[in-house]
Amino acid sequence: MSAVADRIMKRVRAKGRGWVFTPKHFIDFGTRGSVDMALSRLAQAGEVRRIGRGLYDYPQLHHKLGTLTPDAEMIALAVSAQSGDQLAPSATAAANGLGLSTQVQAKPSYATTGRTRVRMAAGRSITLKHSRAPVLVNASAMANGVVQLLASLGRNKVDADAIAHLSARLDDKDLQALLKGRRVMPGWMGDVVLRLNAHRRGATDAIRGGKNPPEGLS
Repeated sequence: MSAVADRIMKRVRAKGRGWVFTPKHFIDFGTRGSVDMALSRLAQAGEVRRIGRGLYDYPQLHHKLGTLTPDAEMIALAVSAQSGDQLAPSATAAANGLGLSTQVQAKPSYATTGRTRVRMAAGRSITLKHSRAPVLVNASAMANGVVQLLASLGRNKVDADAIAHLSARLDDKDLQALLKGRRVMPGWMGDVVLRLNAHRRGATDAIRGGKNPPEGLS
């Protein structure tokens, strides 16, 4: 095994089984050609698995089912890394995850800053839809899911019940990310974030008997 392959496998094992990756994840180990060759040899040796064009995984193993299909989100994240785009949950997935809907996507779909496309990997079809709403950098899937959900609802359908529900589901870190992201949001959406923050502050003050909110949420 080459030195590049050794270094690749060290990183792969550190990430753990189930990780989906592309040659770009190892470009610091050498030229693109040397990385591609090392991955090809590792796949031939059964150390990793090629699951699509430029996509590989370190497959999870089940004692009865054998080698498992990679998780859809892991595939989507790898595809985004491959193209350099940002990824966010779809509005439907966000609504379900935040407890505002019981609707479940029939097929995995994600919002992206890149172009709309469908990728096949490991027999799975992953849909990436271009988002007209911003995708916040260095924000959690939860925070970005709220942005996608708000964009789907529109400015006139975010009522007091939705504000109360969302503010209860977001943690301080997510709310802080949304506050910082207001500069790239449409004005009305930024105003909704301020309402979320105000509701959180009011709830916190009520619990604390009128004390000031935690630093960073003012």
